[in-house]
Amino acid sequence: MTNGVSREPADLAALDFAAVSPEEFARIVKGLSNGEIAEIMRGELRTRVLGEVFRRMERQFRPERAGSLDAVIRWKVTGETEVVHEIAISGGTCTVREGRGDTDPRVTLTMGDAEFLRLVSGNASPVTMFMTRRLKLAGDVGLASGLTRYFDIPKA
Repeated sequence: MTNGVSREPADLAALDFAAVSPEEFARIVKGLSNGEIAEIMRGELRTRVLGEVFRRMERQFRPERAGSLDAVIRWKVTGETEVVHEIAISGGTCTVREGRGDTDPRVTLTMGDAEFLRLVSGNASPVTMFMTRRLKLAGDVGLASGLTRYFDIPKA
């Protein structure tokens, strides 16, 4: 237990992810093996985890870093099913929506559950993930390469 939050995979089902700080989430992810992530990223728990991660993106967005960026970024998280979310950055705001929108994305990022959780928790390098083909990109590679600077990503 760290700060009263259990870090055992079996106990994550009872965790209120909305109450876990980004830093604690990063520590939890860092302590999990790929097998443990695969074990917990099933069914309703997977939906809760992914939903909370994407909800936090709006709060962790840093408009001063995005400047005049106007882009839609599509995230495809593969696992037991493919989950799609889109982030629209425009006019200094970040809006997250579940599913595919009508606007073509400037870049699409595709990765598995473990890779996604490691990336958004600051536990993996997007460049290394791309070079080792654990992260696939379609579209504006330049935008993708700088994407992490637009968000406050915790460090574990």
